[in-house]
Amino acid sequence: MDTTKLTIKEARSLLDSRKISVTELTRTYLDRIKTYDDKIDSYLSVCGESALEQASEAQKLIDSGKGEMLCGIPLSIKDNICIEGTPTTCASKMLENFVPPYTATAVNKLRAQNSVILGKVNLDEFAMGGSTENSAFKKTKNPFDTTRVPGGSSGGSAASVSASLALGSLGSDTGGSVRQPAAFCGVVGLKPTYGLVSRYGLVAFASSLDQIGPIGKTVEDCAIILDGICGQDPKDGTSLSYEAGASYASAVSGGIKDYKIGLPKEYLTEGLNSEVRNALYKSIETLERLGAKVEEFSMPSLKHAVPAYYLMSSAEASSNLSRYDGVKYGYRAENCRSFNELIGRSRAEGFGREVKRRILLGTYALASGYYDAYYKKALKLRTLISQGFDEAFSKYDVVLHPTTPETAFKLGQNTDDPLSMYLADIYTVSANIAGLPSISLPCGYDANGLPIGLSFTGKPLGEREILRAAATFEADFAPEFRVPVL
Repeated sequence: MDTTKLTIKEARSLLDSRKISVTELTRTYLDRIKTYDDKIDSYLSVCGESALEQASEAQKLIDSGKGEMLCGIPLSIKDNICIEGTPTTCASKMLENFVPPYTATAVNKLRAQNSVILGKVNLDEFAMGGSTENSAFKKTKNPFDTTRVPGGSSGGSAASVSASLALGSLGSDTGGSVRQPAAFCGVVGLKPTYGLVSRYGLVAFASSLDQIGPIGKTVEDCAIILDGICGQDPKDGTSLSYEAGASYASAVSGGIKDYKIGLPKEYLTEGLNSEVRNALYKSIETLERLGAKVEEFSMPSLKHAVPAYYLMSSAEASSNLSRYDGVKYGYRAENCRSFNELIGRSRAEGFGREVKRRILLGTYALASGYYDAYYKKALKLRTLISQGFDEAFSKYDVVLHPTTPETAFKLGQNTDDPLSMYLADIYTVSANIAGLPSISLPCGYDANGLPIGLSFTGKPLGEREILRAAATFEADFAPEFRVPVL
């Protein structure tokens, strides 16, 4: 039996029936990481010894009949999510030697269920990028084609799950950073409603947009992880208080008969790759055959989503990253002759090109004389986009759209063309701007065998609707589903 091809639900069944042990499962993943990750470069650090200790503790709970759904399940964690005593670098020279004295709430919730943490995975520096090429330490590759990017910024998370180097992963999504790499790597990525999952312990990029979310092999796997990490947290003032109701994992069944699904015309642009477009329309035919009604509608404000997003996110990044000054913690330049030189050189040497670019853009947008022209206007567009979605959800159960305008591009292809990289976020950023839940899953493959992603976006706290729609489509698509061959 190849235990690395299991879903979380299948692994849970085997663990509970004692057909495999947690230690056996964990060792299998650690051995696979040792064998294959030099081809993928998804991990920045592997916690082998502590993972085996966690596996032993999880097995004791299972043997006593007290193991929960995620007990003994091996997971990877994006390296901008803090774990006490474990390096959290954000893939930046600035935090290369930072070891946090606290653990993120989402990880604490996983630990409370005795999940096994295999290690920390790569990302674009400070989660700024869409290819995981902006890491200060390594460039992660796409398991379907190692000459191509895995997407970003949660490229390490998506690649580790796609290559079966973890059963699931936690990523973060500020403008598509869970969903886009999931699409590129042929797995499932879920961005929850803003505030559904605590941000405590997530190193801030853009605080009004950031959200921790799961990446898994199936829709149900993502729902299971979401069940494990959601909930109000007194350490995060933006976390939501709500009636939890039934588990998210239970929402994957029921079908989509009589579902009304909207497709924004603004997403059917000239920049949409023909193979992605064909996969989208084939998916629409599938959804209608499964009982849903799909119709196009217009939401004009969506065409402003990308510039609004990059102004808001860069402005918040400029503010959040001002704390890295070479004084309190993080990288510190040596042999400085003045306080100003210390700050200037520490930031110049500690940050990479993309982070500097966004800090400059954000600082400019917030500067006196430019605030009203740029940042304030972006906030007004945020309101228009949110209102547009509110109107759409008065008519539709979910909104359908491609996850990305093209499949995974070649390593280095867009390195010197940041504008092309930014425009690739055209279908994902609006969910973050409006704080909405959105899920991406595979819906086809291009002529090169590269995965194509399909997304469902829901109303606030509409995770159950998008999970049901995605799971229903996934079940029908299952015979066409592929895994990478390493």
